Amino acid sequence: MNDILKYLGTWKFWKELIIMTLGMAIAAAAVYYFMVPSKLVLGSISGLSIVVSNLLNMVGIPIKVSWVVTTINAILLILAWIFIGKEFGAKTVYTAMILGPLIDFWEKVYPYENLIEAGQTSVMADPLLDLICFVLIVSISQTILFSINASTGGLDILAKIVNKYLHFDIGVSVTVAGAIICCTAFAINPFRMVVIGLIGTWMNGLALDYFMASVNKRKRICIVSDRSEELRSYIVDTLERGCTLYDVRGGHTGESHVEIQALLTQDEFASVMDYVKKNDIHAFITAGNVSEIYGMWNKSKHKKVEK
Repeated sequence: MNDILKYLGTWKFWKELIIMTLGMAIAAAAVYYFMVPSKLVLGSISGLSIVVSNLLNMVGIPIKVSWVVTTINAILLILAWIFIGKEFGAKTVYTAMILGPLIDFWEKVYPYENLIEAGQTSVMADPLLDLICFVLIVSISQTILFSINASTGGLDILAKIVNKYLHFDIGVSVTVAGAIICCTAFAINPFRMVVIGLIGTWMNGLALDYFMASVNKRKRICIVSDRSEELRSYIVDTLERGCTLYDVRGGHTGESHVEIQALLTQDEFASVMDYVKKNDIHAFITAGNVSEIYGMWNKSKHKKVEK
């Protein structure tokens, strides 16, 4: 208990809380302004909530989409506790439960009806444009959340349950769960809208991969030079990054050299190239993009301890 209270008083906790709230606010805006008015149903809990809300309204039970989102997420969290245990984590609980209230927040701040012109049925007046806007905005939200190891909850919980008991890969579980939710739209939408929803679910995955790759992109740099020690010192001491040294021999000349390999941010890579140019260092350099790094590599530089 003391450890929990201590963690709640740290800047890391409050920073991640702010980031999660911001990410979910962006997701809520995407749902409220583009999914709700157009009745777009993608493979998400928000999409399922739109179907349930519209069906209940048809039978005379008025209920807002935000209330259905909160209710379904609460049920899924209970199921996760029963069938998965504590694996879903506190971050998922928080993000799942604030989506509904944040949708209500946007409704109070600026109702989507103010953006819809006479004769239109949605904000963009075209389901495909609504879809594109939704996918781009919600993908940015998901990227923000995934960068701190959080998620929007909902569908992720359902996918984990499917993964655990049906032994599907987590990616397949998400796809299957999303496709099933899209198909529930047949209850309120014509065939064309259901197909658009399925396409949107696929596009969301592509857009998320693109944004995640862009955010996490690093440079793997390989350098061969007669001044390898100078370059190694620059990378380690100035940039405060680690590197790996390899003894190599040129296939054409047969001369022995030391090859330096390092993983750098875009700015650090630019600094190395600028250093090589300014100091007239003759070197053979190759560089490639890396989107995922595991293990002992920190996003922020290690700070030197002043003596």
